[in-house]
Amino acid sequence: MKKLPLIARESLNALSSPPRRLFGTLLLTGIMTFPVQAQQVLTLSQALSLAAEHNKTVQKSRIQQHITEEEKKEKEEMRIPEVDFHASYARITDLTEYKSGLSGKMVTATIPEMADVTSSARMPIYAGGQIKYSIRKAKQQQEISRLNVQKTVNDIQIEVVATYLGVFKLMELQKLILENIKEEEDRLKEVRAFKAHGTVTGNEVLRAELQLSDMQLRLLSNQRNIAIGLHDLQTLLELPEEGKLSLDTNGLLGNKLTLYNYQDYLASVFQKEEMGIAKQQEAIRQTEQRLAKSNYYPKLNLFGSYGYNYPNYMFFPPRDNGYTLGKIGIELNFSLSNLYKNKTKMKLAAQRMEEEKVNTDLLGNQIRDEVFKQYTRYQEIMDQLPVTEKAKRQATENYRIIKLKYLNQLALVTDILDADNALLQAKYNVVSTRIDALMKHYELRYAAGQL
Repeated sequence: MKKLPLIARESLNALSSPPRRLFGTLLLTGIMTFPVQAQQVLTLSQALSLAAEHNKTVQKSRIQQHITEEEKKEKEEMRIPEVDFHASYARITDLTEYKSGLSGKMVTATIPEMADVTSSARMPIYAGGQIKYSIRKAKQQQEISRLNVQKTVNDIQIEVVATYLGVFKLMELQKLILENIKEEEDRLKEVRAFKAHGTVTGNEVLRAELQLSDMQLRLLSNQRNIAIGLHDLQTLLELPEEGKLSLDTNGLLGNKLTLYNYQDYLASVFQKEEMGIAKQQEAIRQTEQRLAKSNYYPKLNLFGSYGYNYPNYMFFPPRDNGYTLGKIGIELNFSLSNLYKNKTKMKLAAQRMEEEKVNTDLLGNQIRDEVFKQYTRYQEIMDQLPVTEKAKRQATENYRIIKLKYLNQLALVTDILDADNALLQAKYNVVSTRIDALMKHYELRYAAGQL
């Protein structure tokens, strides 16, 4: 039977004494019933779905989309008549009139009360196109916000992919380091055995111990890096910080990666959200140009009012009785100053339109350059895969030969340590390159707007 550690044996002995049995029972019961933290296991596809749903940046973009929807409704309400209601009541003093400075005053009695209740309405009939183009601009801004939501989702998802695969790479490295530590421990036992028989020096034992310590330090550093990466992933996915997260990477590298023709990726560039936003910005500038042009045209409104007033000041002298009066008509407004002041606005709108067209062309060039770069990088990483596999086979064979020589006292411990390090690096390069290839696959799709 396996011997318990000293601290465990002492704890059990202390708990077995009669005065402490009750306390020990309660303590053990508490430990056994202590709630275990829930552990959430995530595949890459699940992580992408969570990011699209819960990420704060994505939620912010959706709120902005709702804002533009309400702004569009606000512009559409410009067509609705404006209806006002007014009511007032006042007490009036007598009228005091002065003939010379403040002397020679003469007081005239007035009707002591004044009141009115009036309702009025105004509806635009023709506004030179301002209402029409204001609504159109609001619709275009709404479309931009919709595209921006999808762009934000893609931006966050590629960040999630990079973080997820980064942690995956560290996890694979940890497996290799643990395997290497086991080999280093076995080797240290061998070297110490050789030292006991006088076949190696103490320096070789020290070198083996240093190699083991170095691997243990790398393991500690790698574990911290995994914890940091998982915490970053939890933040991106808005998962509770106190919960435990682990990654389900089974089959992640099993799917065969396919590299299509460059033109296939290039053809989808103009479907990317950034290009759609740029095109809508162009359309907005064109709408603003038409809005500026609408200042040249008159504004025609239909208006009407009806009210009750007291006293009757429509006659002179005023009569001490109330009256009602209504009116309806058409109002025409035309700004003569806009005939010369609006020319500058028109020129500004035209220049902004040209600027936006150039911005769209520049963006198209940037996206095409990015697609070409990612396509080339993807080709490069795919070409590296067979090279790393070959290097792994070579490093494995080299390690086998050096180890055999070492066991036969034909090689130094430094030789086998160097061979071991080369094998570890070769194994890591294979895994790292495969994960990098998957990352380049996603980056190429992201650059081409296919994510």
